[in-house]
Amino acid sequence: MANANKLTLFIVIFMLAGILSGAVIHSYAAPGVVTAWADNITLLTDIFLRLIKMVIAPLVFSTLTVGIMRLGETSTIGRVGGKAMIWFISSSILSILVGLFVVSLEQPGSGLNLAIPLEATDTGLAVSGMSLKGFLTHTIPTSIAEAMANNEILQIVVFSMFFGIGGASLGEKFNAPLVAALDVVSHIMLKVTGYVMYVAPLAIFAAISSVISTQGLGILLNYASFIGGYYVAILLTCLVLLAVGYVMLKKEVFRLVSMLKDPVLVAFTTSSSEAAYPKTLEQLTKFGCSPNIVSFVLPIGYSFNLVGSMVYCSFASMFIAQAYNIHLSFAEITVLMLTLMLASKGIAGVPRSALVVLAATIPSFNIPVAGILLLMGIDHFLDMGRSAINVLGNGIATAMLAQDEGLLEEEPELVEREA
Repeated sequence: MANANKLTLFIVIFMLAGILSGAVIHSYAAPGVVTAWADNITLLTDIFLRLIKMVIAPLVFSTLTVGIMRLGETSTIGRVGGKAMIWFISSSILSILVGLFVVSLEQPGSGLNLAIPLEATDTGLAVSGMSLKGFLTHTIPTSIAEAMANNEILQIVVFSMFFGIGGASLGEKFNAPLVAALDVVSHIMLKVTGYVMYVAPLAIFAAISSVISTQGLGILLNYASFIGGYYVAILLTCLVLLAVGYVMLKKEVFRLVSMLKDPVLVAFTTSSSEAAYPKTLEQLTKFGCSPNIVSFVLPIGYSFNLVGSMVYCSFASMFIAQAYNIHLSFAEITVLMLTLMLASKGIAGVPRSALVVLAATIPSFNIPVAGILLLMGIDHFLDMGRSAINVLGNGIATAMLAQDEGLLEEEPELVEREA
């Protein structure tokens, strides 16, 4: 626990140092120096994220396969998977409603009175694959080696589920050696993650310093209304998740949040929920969730439980509509939100995934895609919030499902210390 507290302290210190250094460089350095600093300092962030991505594919495959095989019967796998999907859809709807409530109340786009562009605008976002056919075909891997090489989490999840169910059907006599081997692999990957996390504070310093040095603190003031409203929606969504978690977990939900603070901070400061995956997996197991449930539910959640992206999509789409004075009926808003929810499933790991979903969806509702350009400059600051709440949402969902299945121990760390 002492090491975890040290990591949190170092992350906060280096984050503040990044803000301070970025602000100083932006204010006093020559333009060439600012560009050179921003380009070169991000090398630390790139190294950290590459190290994390190096771990994710073998970790997801080994933990998910072992989890499914240990769950045993296909009926158990189907029951747990069904409960997980029901909660993921429910949490997506809840987060969409929170985003809609705040953006409708605050009206951050009103008053901009932008003219609708006559010509199509190129946002630079790749949206050609954003169709039902494209999504379904992309879900199924043609090669597990290719899926792992490209860190396609959803494809790895699909293959692992087939592999795990096939292994479980053979019975313990045949799959026991493979389960033992993959269990060792998962523990090795978690140990490697521990080493990689030593780099996290430096990576966080680099990421924050780079953005602030180029954008300056002023950009936050220019977009204060939008960013403020968006983070109010994020915090309200957190409270809703905690309230639902409290119903299932009682006071234990607060211990869970305390244990998840490190992965949430990592996701927030690096704008990557992927970077927090290994640590989230480890902390949920320490919290008392059955490793079988954690390794089964968490990877699926990373593809289907993007509550932060849902808050962002609902908030941003209505902001753009307000900026162009486009008034949508209740039916149009309902269809838009359902479309955004469906389009967002399974795009974890896609760069600027929430922006890609927006760019692919809003033109169908006569909302100019050019409005996305208003958000691109501050997308990093928005991505920080949605990445952090994605981690929290997946953590709470996994713990709730473990509790519902009767596979949650009470304060296992305390039991170990007493023993």
